[in-house]
Amino acid sequence: MEPEGGKTLSVWAGTAEVPGRPSLASDLTTDICIVGAGIAGLTTAYLLAREGRGVVVLDDGPIGGGETGRTTAHLASALDDRFYHLEYLHGEVGARLAAQSHAAAIDRIEAIVSESGIACDFARVDGYLFVADGQPADALDKELDAARRAGLPVEKVARAPLGSFDTGPALRFARQGQFHPLRYLAGLAKAVLAAGGQIYSGVHVEEFEGGARAHVKTATGRTVAGKAVVVATNTPVNDRVVMHTKQAPYRTYAIGLEIPPGSVEKALFWDTADPYHYVRLQGQAGGGPDLLIVGGEDHRTGQADDIEERWTRLERWTRERVPAAKAATYKWSGQVLEPADSLAFIGRNPLDKDNVFIVTGDSGQGMTHGTIAGMLLTDLIQGRANPWAHLYDPARRNLRAAGEFASELARSQKGYAPWVTPAEVASVDEIPAGEGRILRHGLHKIAAYRDAMGVVLQLSATCTHLGCIVEWNQGEKTWDCPCHGSRFAPDGHVLNGPAITGLTRKD
Repeated sequence: MEPEGGKTLSVWAGTAEVPGRPSLASDLTTDICIVGAGIAGLTTAYLLAREGRGVVVLDDGPIGGGETGRTTAHLASALDDRFYHLEYLHGEVGARLAAQSHAAAIDRIEAIVSESGIACDFARVDGYLFVADGQPADALDKELDAARRAGLPVEKVARAPLGSFDTGPALRFARQGQFHPLRYLAGLAKAVLAAGGQIYSGVHVEEFEGGARAHVKTATGRTVAGKAVVVATNTPVNDRVVMHTKQAPYRTYAIGLEIPPGSVEKALFWDTADPYHYVRLQGQAGGGPDLLIVGGEDHRTGQADDIEERWTRLERWTRERVPAAKAATYKWSGQVLEPADSLAFIGRNPLDKDNVFIVTGDSGQGMTHGTIAGMLLTDLIQGRANPWAHLYDPARRNLRAAGEFASELARSQKGYAPWVTPAEVASVDEIPAGEGRILRHGLHKIAAYRDAMGVVLQLSATCTHLGCIVEWNQGEKTWDCPCHGSRFAPDGHVLNGPAITGLTRKD
């Protein structure tokens, strides 16, 4: 796969192949306009189309070209933020609803796979939580009690079956799941089309309007009007400030290593480290070696400069536990949005018209949160009550999460400090081929990139969202905003919101 930014990183999932995706050539009128063709947008489209609603889905890239294509595809009701923590933030009832909704999401994925005949390696597997080196062992007992109160099928076992590595005591969560995310997404997109929905890729939406004349407007001037608008773009690009103060963007890293068949049991694994490690097994076509997918090493987007070392640390951690693993064949990263209170935001967009809906804040559980979004938004749009609506309401305020909110808000301000700091290099002559650096031209910061042929491209280093100074991501070859997670290609075009427009050329 040739990922965003142009560097060849082998992403194990590949790309989703969906036929019949023309660009938007004329204005359209429909019932529901959905922006974003990841798992949240397509699940919402599928469920609404099945209920007879007219649906148009727009995406500015290929199907699965966003974060759905970069997930490690754990399908878990055993949430990684821990149920004793969710109980503290949302109460015992809230924690139980969180467990129920994620379990229902796995059930819904299984049902869609069955009814649409999607070949995506879906499987029910057990999930295991074990204690990381140096972490207190009593955390398992605390989580065991809270998970049982939440209604999850969980038991304590002597060890997790992570090959020959002795994890020590672990919690076993039954009926978790896994699948190949882009094979599922490709099948889901075809199911949307079969149900009468329309999907258009390569369409960049720049304006959003709710109310009686709800519509979106694209960069080419085309409009799609409807009775409701759903923004499912990982982070809401229709919101400038409100939602971006409630969540923080993190990069998370993953590698894929081939291992002999049978070396590790097919299951999901997590440890209690911070940031934690997450592991699962994926079979490969043709009966070859299994693929061990290992993730972790998270950090705030745009606030680390040791990307290659993070992949190296993941590989080292894996080899210490699974010595049979070969060299990392695949490596990639993805963006996770962490809400201050650990649960996604799904529902009506705050301070907007009642017919504008958003889904964001995946909290590392994007496949189940995205499926919950499809179920919950369908009920809201169809005028039905849903027991999860209050829990995931984007307008909610959680006083118990105030400390985390303040901490992340302070971290987000770091992107403004470079306005008064020196440049990284004195001139473009110091920039290696294939790399980017920040220059200073008077009062202005410049994001300069030298391509493989030696040609230098100079851009404004000011993020077009709220004016932070971007940082160069050496691993992905992108310009990343350390404030709210916007990401740009070396030529400045926008890859991830909340920014809608690219970095300005300064040649």
